[in-house]
Amino acid sequence: MTTKTLINGDWSETVSYSDRGLNYGDGLFETIAVRHGKPVQWEQHWRRLQQSCERMRFPVLDEAQWLADIAQLCAGQDTGVIKLIVTRGPAMRGYRLPEPVNLTRIVSFSVMPDYPESYWQQGVKLHLCEMRLGRNAHLAGMKHLNRLEHVLARAEWSDDNIVEGLLLDSEGYVIEGVISNIFWVKDQQLFTPDLSQCGVVGVMRETVIQLAQEMDISLNCGQYILRDLYAADEVFLTNSLVGIWPVRALGGSRFDTSEQAMPVTRKLQQEIQRRFFV
Repeated sequence: MTTKTLINGDWSETVSYSDRGLNYGDGLFETIAVRHGKPVQWEQHWRRLQQSCERMRFPVLDEAQWLADIAQLCAGQDTGVIKLIVTRGPAMRGYRLPEPVNLTRIVSFSVMPDYPESYWQQGVKLHLCEMRLGRNAHLAGMKHLNRLEHVLARAEWSDDNIVEGLLLDSEGYVIEGVISNIFWVKDQQLFTPDLSQCGVVGVMRETVIQLAQEMDISLNCGQYILRDLYAADEVFLTNSLVGIWPVRALGGSRFDTSEQAMPVTRKLQQEIQRRFFV
C-alpha cells in the first residue's frame, strides 16, 4: 500500500470533471505527519484550514467528518502522511460562485518519505530558483491549490544532490523554499521573511516562532534580500513532515553545519524533535 483515499467519505480516486478544484484550483490543502497513528499538530493544521476557508468564503467545515476519515485511513498505521484537500465542489462552467456550495472533501494517506539522516545532521543543498513568486496579499499565507509557481520552480533542477529550492518574490525578496519555510541566524538573532504578500505560513514555521519566544531567542520578521541570507551564520528550513533541516549550501555559497557552528539551529531542532518526532 502506498496511497489510499476517501472522497466525501467514500473510497475513491476520482472527482467530477466539473469540480472547481480541478478547473480553477478553487480549494485548499494541508499535509500532516502521522505518528503513532495520529495526525501531528492537528489543532494547528485545522486552525489554518478553517481560517483559509473563511478567507475563501467556503462554508464552515465539519471537523468530526474529517477526523472520522483520518481515523479510518490511519487504522493499523504507525507513521505516514495525511493530505487533506477541500474544494468548492462541482459546479457549472464559469467563475461565479455556485449556490449552494457542495464542498468536495478529500483525505488521503501515504507512506512517510524515506529521507536520509544526513539531511538532519549535515544539512541540505538548495537551488536558487529563477521562478519568482507573485505578490498578492489576498492569497498570501494560504495553502491554496494554485501551486503552478512551485511546480515550475521544482522543474528547474534534476540533480538528486539538490534537495530544495529557494524562492524569491517579484521584488527580489527572499520568501520560502518550494516545500518549506526558511530561517537564518546572524549574531544569535533569528530571521525569517515576512509573508504578508506571498508565500505559505507553515505550521512548523509558526511553531519555531513560538519556540523562539519561549527560549528568549530574538526574532526578526521582515523583508530581506539574498545578501542578508548569504551573510548568515546559520540557515535552516522548516516543514511539518521533517521538522528542521540545516542548509549547507545555496548555489555556490557554503554554510558550516557542524554542531558547534549552529547552536541556535540545533537547539530548536532538538526541541522540535522532542515534541513532535518521538
